[in-house]
Amino acid sequence: MSTKYKFRDDNKLYFVSFSVIEWIDVFIRNEYKDILIKSFEFCTKEKGLEVYAYCIMTSHVHMIIGTHKNKLEHIIRDLKAHTSTAIRKAIEENPKESRREWMLQMMYKAGKLNPNNRDFQFWKQDNHPIELMTNEMLFQKLNYIHENPVKAGFVREPHHLIYSSATNYAGIDSIFKVILI
Repeated sequence: MSTKYKFRDDNKLYFVSFSVIEWIDVFIRNEYKDILIKSFEFCTKEKGLEVYAYCIMTSHVHMIIGTHKNKLEHIIRDLKAHTSTAIRKAIEENPKESRREWMLQMMYKAGKLNPNNRDFQFWKQDNHPIELMTNEMLFQKLNYIHENPVKAGFVREPHHLIYSSATNYAGIDSIFKVILI
């Protein structure tokens, strides 16, 4: 079994990314992003997740994380399982969701094709954790996370994206507080 993309040491910080299957732009709606934020809050309070940086893009999430309690692989597994179920339910029940049938069809199709699922898949299976072994790596990933929405053309300045820790680093009130590096 490969250890290239594994959490090897829970005493380290990691850069992780996780994506919606087929890169579906689910996170164009705030109600779906809010589900992620609530899950981050729960995992920090109850599971020991330490969030140092994050950015919610339209189809994926980037984070710098650590832990002081549970194993990172278990925290991320639980976070992804919970948000998968909660976001699916939110999509199903959202009367304003014009793409509901298409998104759900894609997610059910992916779930049926993946033997690790029962019938539905929201997130791609991989997280690609990268251990941040040096300060140079840490700050490179921090900058990457905060500049990602600027490079994508969503905002002009990193702190203009509400669903990003760039607001924390700019000293602006934010929807989710991170541990500053």
